[in-house]
Amino acid sequence: MKHLFDFPQVHLGLLPTPLYRLDNLSRYFGKELYIKRDDLTGVALGGNKVRKLEFLLADAKARGCDFVLTTGGAQSNHAMLTAACCSRLGLGCILVLKKRGVYEKVGNQLINDLIGAQVRFVDSDTYADVYAEMDRICDGLHKEGHVPYLIPAGGSVPMGCLGYVNCAKEAAQQAEEMGIAFDDIICAAGSGGTHAGMALGADLYTPSSRVTGISVDDGSDFYEIVSSLMNGAAALMELDLQYGKENINLYNCYGAGYAIPSEAGVKAMRLMAAQEGILLDPVYTGKAFAGLIQLIKQGYFDGRKNILFLHTGGAGGIFAIDLEHTQG
Repeated sequence: MKHLFDFPQVHLGLLPTPLYRLDNLSRYFGKELYIKRDDLTGVALGGNKVRKLEFLLADAKARGCDFVLTTGGAQSNHAMLTAACCSRLGLGCILVLKKRGVYEKVGNQLINDLIGAQVRFVDSDTYADVYAEMDRICDGLHKEGHVPYLIPAGGSVPMGCLGYVNCAKEAAQQAEEMGIAFDDIICAAGSGGTHAGMALGADLYTPSSRVTGISVDDGSDFYEIVSSLMNGAAALMELDLQYGKENINLYNCYGAGYAIPSEAGVKAMRLMAAQEGILLDPVYTGKAFAGLIQLIKQGYFDGRKNILFLHTGGAGGIFAIDLEHTQG
């Protein structure tokens, strides 16, 4: 077995991130609710992608790359944080984003401008067109003597998942210091890497914990995506483990679709802000916490005591997306 410290890693985040009990919401729901504040990872507005980038950008540097390309939606947290982290490390970075949703200079696009990120939009609904444009840009960089490194949307590749195997290990250590054990861990599920890393990490470090992803997108192949990422990360760590879709716990709470604020998600955002003074976002964590609330009401946690909610960040979306017009 390979340990996490056997892999190249650049230290970008302020880790460990805080983990504590949500006192008011625990009383409100009659459950022991805890939160892991990965919105406080310390780069720009924080968020889960910083943990992935610690491994991905270390891999880029180890391969001698000097330019990084990645993609996402116009308000992508991952893309913005990639640009910020590349700037810190002296790497060139080009963001190749879908020209969909809010692409004006607000929210994460405003932060991209402050960072000085190179942003190129592709007017398409499909990532196939986006990746084709990334390949074209890479060809140009090669001709100029650069060595580019491509990171898919969300950084959701096995190497990136190691960041959340590490997070699960960190959470297990914090829980032990608090004298508790988590029966359940809840996280947003978008491109799948965070969910996969947490599930694999929990299997290694807190095998009694059930990890459930709250889907914020309507991808029908999500079970296959997460299990494939878990298998890929397990292979990197030289673990004799194999996962299938039967090992994935998933609850759909995406409303009308990805990046479209839902009524349940905005209500969950308001509740968290009013009760705990913590800001969730309308794309990921608002919907994830809405899913957690629905699961409480459905009895999913009956007979189970301690529940950990992973706050994966995304605050930039609050300042770019209209919360008054929700769907689903």
